[in-house]
Amino acid sequence: MSYEPVIGLEVHVELLTRTKMFCACPVVDPTRVEPNRAVCEICMGLPGTLPVVNRQAVELALRVALALGSRLAGDSLFARKNYFYPDLPKGYQISQYESPLASGGSLALPFPSAAEEGSVRIRRVHLEEDTGKLVHRGQESLVDYNRAGVPLLEIVTEPDLTSVEQAKAFATELRSLLRTLGVTSGDMEKGAIRFEANVSVRPAGSDELGTRTEVKNLNSFRAMVRAVTFEVERQTRLRRAGQPVEQETRGWDEARGETLPQRNKEDAHDYRYFPEPDLPPLHIDPAWIEQVRQDLPELPAARRRRLSHAFDLPAARAAQLVEDPRVADYFERSAAAAPAVPPARLASWLTGELFGLLHASDTSIEACRVSPESFAELVAMVEGDYLSPPTAKALLQRLFESGGRPSTIAEAEGLAQVTDVAAVDQLVEQVLRDNPAQVRQYQGGKRAVAQWLFGQVMRRAGGRAKPGLVQERLQSRLDALPPAPADAEPPRPGA
Repeated sequence: MSYEPVIGLEVHVELLTRTKMFCACPVVDPTRVEPNRAVCEICMGLPGTLPVVNRQAVELALRVALALGSRLAGDSLFARKNYFYPDLPKGYQISQYESPLASGGSLALPFPSAAEEGSVRIRRVHLEEDTGKLVHRGQESLVDYNRAGVPLLEIVTEPDLTSVEQAKAFATELRSLLRTLGVTSGDMEKGAIRFEANVSVRPAGSDELGTRTEVKNLNSFRAMVRAVTFEVERQTRLRRAGQPVEQETRGWDEARGETLPQRNKEDAHDYRYFPEPDLPPLHIDPAWIEQVRQDLPELPAARRRRLSHAFDLPAARAAQLVEDPRVADYFERSAAAAPAVPPARLASWLTGELFGLLHASDTSIEACRVSPESFAELVAMVEGDYLSPPTAKALLQRLFESGGRPSTIAEAEGLAQVTDVAAVDQLVEQVLRDNPAQVRQYQGGKRAVAQWLFGQVMRRAGGRAKPGLVQERLQSRLDALPPAPADAEPPRPGA
C-alpha cells in the first residue's frame, strides 16, 4: 500500500520591535551582546511585577493577519501556558489560546506549473513571548535570558500540505511575505523564524488523518526538508509493518540526520491554560485596523506578476528577485537607471554575478558597495560592447570590494573593449606571424587549431577584444591561407 504525508506547520516569528513583548528591555542581537544583559524583573517573572503589551508588536501582527486575509478578533485574550523548563524564567509563557488575535485566511503557493498551484489555509495567528536560550558546554548547560520575552508571532496552518515540496514552498513564500511586510529580519541562522512540523501519513487518496508527531525547532529550510522527509519515511515504514505511530514530540538531530523522541505529545489540557490575570482583553480599534490595511506594501505574489509583466521576465526569475524584497528594490532601481538595457540582462547579472559575490562574502544587498546605478552602468557598458564580459566581471569584483563608478575606473585604466576592426586585424596578424607551426597545422587540415589561435589573439588583447569580432576576423584570415605544403613540419613539442 502506498502512503502520502499530511503536514501542518507552526511558524514562530521574532518580530522587529525595539523592546520586548511585555517590558521595556531592548531586543538585542544574541550574537553581539553578553548573556543576561537585556533582562529586568518583568521578563524574569519576579513577584509583584506587571506586564504591559507592546503596541508595536500588535501592529506588526496586524500587518501579517491582514496580508493573510485572516479574520481579526475584536477582542483577543492572553493566557498562561504552564510548563517548566530552564529557559522559561516565569515557569509559564504568556501566549494566546482560546481567543487568538486572528483566525482563518490562506497563503497561495507559487509553483512553476499552474496545475500545481494551491493555497494553504491558516488556522490561527497569535502573539506570545519567546523563551530564553540554553547554551550547552560539555556536561554543563547555561541559560541566556536575553531572548526571554522577545515578541513572537505564531502562525499555525491547517494540515493542507501533502508533500515535502509543498512544505518548503509554503515556508519560502511565507518568509518572503514576512520580509516584505517588514515584520522580521527573516534571519533563520539567528532564530528569527523557526518551524515546527506536525507530520502524519495516510493511505494515498484517503481523507483520514493519522496519528501525528511534532518535530520541534527547525531553524532552516534544509533542516525542515530533511526532518519532514525522515519522519514521513519513518512513519511509512511503521504503517507498512503494521506497527502503531506514537503521538509524541520529536527533535531533529542534524548530525545524525534523524528525528529522536523527546516526550509524549502534549494536548492543550497538559498546559493548564487559563486567562492571564495581569492583562485585560486586547481590544483592536477598527480605525487602527483600517490604517494598517492602508499602509500594507505590495505583496510578493502581486509584485512577481508585475515584474514579470512590466519587465518581460520569466516567472522563475521574477520569483527569484521577489523572494527578498530588498533584492527586488535593487533590481527596480537598476532598471530605472538604465532604461535602454534589457531588464532580463540586468536580472541575469544580478542573480548570477552579484549574487555570487554576496553569498561568498555573506553580505546583504543593503550593505553592498555596488550601488544600483553603478551596477546598471556596468551592465550597460557590456551591452554596448564597451566592456567585454570577462573584464566586466573583474571590474564588478573591484566595485564590490571598494565601490566607485565603473565608467571612471574603465576610462582611467583603459579597460574599454577593442572593437576597432583595424586594431583586431593587427592583433590577428601578429599571432599568425608569431606561431607559424600552428598556422601550418591549420593549413594541413587540423581545423581545431583555430580555437587555440583565437585564445592567443584574446590573450594578446588582454581579454579586452570583442570575442565575436576576433572570431570573425581570424576566421576570414585563416580562410584566405593557401593549403599547406606537402613537407609541412608538425609544431614543436610544448608549443
